[in-house]
Amino acid sequence: MKLFQCQCCGQVLHFENTTCLRCGRTVGYLPDQDRMAAVEPDGPHWLMVPGQGAAGDGTLWRFCHNWELSACNWMVAPAPDGSEAPAYCAACRHNHLVPDLSAPENHARWQKIEGAKRRLIYTLRNLGLLMPVAGDGHPEPLVFDFLADDPGSVQRVLTGHADGVVTIALTEADDAARAQVKERLGEAYRTLLGHFRHEVGHYYWDILVRDGGALQGFRAMFGDETADYAASLSRHYADGPPPGWAASYVSSYATMHPWEDWAETWAHYLHMIDTLETAGALGMRIDPGVDTGELSAAIDFSPYRMVKLRQLIDAWMPLTVALNVLNRSMGQADGYPFVLPQAVQDKLGFVHDLVQGQRR
Repeated sequence: MKLFQCQCCGQVLHFENTTCLRCGRTVGYLPDQDRMAAVEPDGPHWLMVPGQGAAGDGTLWRFCHNWELSACNWMVAPAPDGSEAPAYCAACRHNHLVPDLSAPENHARWQKIEGAKRRLIYTLRNLGLLMPVAGDGHPEPLVFDFLADDPGSVQRVLTGHADGVVTIALTEADDAARAQVKERLGEAYRTLLGHFRHEVGHYYWDILVRDGGALQGFRAMFGDETADYAASLSRHYADGPPPGWAASYVSSYATMHPWEDWAETWAHYLHMIDTLETAGALGMRIDPGVDTGELSAAIDFSPYRMVKLRQLIDAWMPLTVALNVLNRSMGQADGYPFVLPQAVQDKLGFVHDLVQGQRR
């Protein structure tokens, strides 16, 4: 995620900001311009505030309807024909079901979920990936359901994907509950954003692999996806990952089935892209003075450009080492508790090539 700047006072703005902390103006994210902007009210609309030598563009913006619920800071412009702006922004138009927001606990958890979703959508948009919404004629639009458990049922909502619908269980926004599941399952990493990145990976398997003519290459790299999924799931939770799995898979869960191997690899690709952009925006350079140069990296490029995977990996490996040792200095667990052996790098290359290929 890059850094932004208030056009009025020059203050650095972050993707989640709703107010400039220096000049106090309301700010919103303009997705089509990929920028944050300070705005001022004009009746039911908002106008961009002139600043830094630039005039306002006169566009009558609206905040996404979910802004009123403190759950979105994206803005929407009038339609090209001049008609009223849609109620929801480019990110929230993918929502299908949300929990009962009259319950304060549900509302607070949903706000966290929406924050993770916007970061996901930012990455997908900047990668130029297809993101159809319901009603635009695509046979498999990208749809999100955010569901709370029914207190009167023993059945629990499961996070997952099916036919374009990504379901996120509201309990995943409960930090304590998520930590308990992470501990129970022996997972190295479990976050809301990680869930989004993993589950949307299943969606893009449908779009880029199944429908994109890449099945043969996928099977050569990840295995035969026609293997019985339910049996694979049962076997994984009964027996765990096979011995020596870390030489070929990015996580133990990736060993469960080729679909999960793909989704875990896809999620790590998005981890890499977003974090490298953040490091570049901060002007980070990893150079501890080690003679071999193994930990040196100048992150002076945009991961969203047509770059080679090798360039991404060469910057990513030192950055994750730095991230982990900084976390340890704060008494925290490693922020990136993974390694990327050559077999995993090859799988990341397959994902990278598919993403880059659909942009040409």
